[in-house]
Amino acid sequence: MPQGDKSAYTDKQKRKAAHIEQGYEDRGISHDEAERRAWATVNKDDGGGNKSGSGRGRETGNPAAHKGGRKGGEASASRPAAERSASAKKAAATRKRNAEHHAHH
Repeated sequence: MPQGDKSAYTDKQKRKAAHIEQGYEDRGISHDEAERRAWATVNKDDGGGNKSGSGRGRETGNPAAHKGGRKGGEASASRPAAERSASAKKAAATRKRNAEHHAHH
């Protein structure tokens, strides 16, 4: 099977990759890079395409899907509340500024 051939993936895996890819593209990442990352994530989740044979490739613990909140949350959780709230205020101000900036296009 040539590299890049997606035939060994289940429909569910293909669907998953498409959703992940869409999410990256929404965040402004190029189509090619988004696709590359999406498949990398599916591989990390499911251990690659499912090969045939009884009892192989049934388990989908979705490890990547369970990292949300931990990846970004760890640093903020160890900081005092006042600092977190200052960050949040700063972020809100930035979003407001950006919104005004983008409204004129």
